[in-house]
Amino acid sequence: MEAQAKLRHLRMGPRKVRLIADIIRGKPVNQAVDELHFARKAAAVPMAKLIKSAIANAVNRNPNLDVDQLFISKVTVDQGPIRWTIMPRAMGRAYWISKKTSHITMVVSDGAAESKGA
Repeated sequence: MEAQAKLRHLRMGPRKVRLIADIIRGKPVNQAVDELHFARKAAAVPMAKLIKSAIANAVNRNPNLDVDQLFISKVTVDQGPIRWTIMPRAMGRAYWISKKTSHITMVVSDGAAESKGA
């Protein structure tokens, strides 16, 4: 059984978020939350909240589900829309600053879908 959670328009660049996504991909959810608790990256906080949301979605779909059996089967980090702001510079000039956003999709699974498909 799979459950999914999405986080859209995260005000953080996708390259920075992918560093954290690579750390937790394929791990059990309890171990992933523990590793994110000690990660020294700003993207670890919203990623931990997203894991907890995916766990809640899985339990909501199947109340008899054992949470300890869940693992992170898929994490994708895509680039969202870019917001452009203007930074005033000397002599009346202006530079454009790009504020990037990320879209994160996380799928947690208990491994039952792979055994049914085989």
